[in-house]
Amino acid sequence: MLHAMTGTTEILRQLRDWRNEGHDAALCTVVSTWGSAPRPMGGHMAVRDSGDFVGSVSGGCVEAAVVDEARGSMAASAARVVEYGVSDDEAWAVGLACGGRVRISVVPVGDAGLNDDTLQAVIQSRDTHDAIVLATWMETGAAKILRPLDGDATDDSLVESARAALLADRATLAESATGEVFLRPHNRPVRVIIVGAAHVSQSLVPLVTTAGFEAIVVDPRAAFATEERFPGVRMKRSWPAQALAELGLNHRTAIVTVTHDPKLDDPALLAAVQSEVFYIGALGSRRTHAARCERLGGEGADAAALERIHAPIGLDIGARTTEEIAVSIIAEIVQELRG
Repeated sequence: MLHAMTGTTEILRQLRDWRNEGHDAALCTVVSTWGSAPRPMGGHMAVRDSGDFVGSVSGGCVEAAVVDEARGSMAASAARVVEYGVSDDEAWAVGLACGGRVRISVVPVGDAGLNDDTLQAVIQSRDTHDAIVLATWMETGAAKILRPLDGDATDDSLVESARAALLADRATLAESATGEVFLRPHNRPVRVIIVGAAHVSQSLVPLVTTAGFEAIVVDPRAAFATEERFPGVRMKRSWPAQALAELGLNHRTAIVTVTHDPKLDDPALLAAVQSEVFYIGALGSRRTHAARCERLGGEGADAAALERIHAPIGLDIGARTTEEIAVSIIAEIVQELRG
């Protein structure tokens, strides 16, 4: 039975629930692709012993074959790696533009591969927004959790590769002293902190959430930061310096300032350039930004730090309306995150 494609956390939770109900189950993961494979490295599919599954490893092309492989791996209590190719003619038949190849790791949950405790730890890390990497040995299916951003040195040969996978938010294959290992990052969610509950913020917030990111609006002005203007949005009604210190800034954070008020924008930008946030954008003209940089320089920000600020904010797409400006901002954030 084919279930609707769902997110990684939901797939892992379903896998855990099947195990808690007494079923055998396996986790199937895309570990490498060539050509026009429709699912990226790290894409998951969970399979139950009955043949039910959630998620996808190919967009529908080879799922039935992978289910058979997964049931075989459960019966044998052994991991396996399978590879499939889709020709151009076959690709058209299943709705793809052209062919490709995909390599898939099939790992039974249990002592033979991904054990239940490790599975639960991965789920918990996603719930608590911890940054981890699940390392799976291709030959055996053995899996362990690495925490390279926390100084984890349990396997020195993999720490740097795991750290790079987290920072790039991209799964990868690596070589270790004990064989080929698939490194699947489970990252903190991307947060877009918008300083200023302004009109453009009302257009930007829906785009941020549509992109799958968390939107947080910071503004101490009670008349602006209201539930009516931002329904259901997380808000911090305090001065930006205090709000950003409380929220914490990391490599999965983007900062956007839109108030045009130095009392609000400048402290936020000063905190941002002194942190590891991946994106900093400030609304305003080039002349406005030049004056802003002069002020921030006087507060101790050096030229290299100020170069991190995208201003004028957003990709140059000729945006005029607030809605178009919001589109240009979210596009620039995605470009910086993925580029």
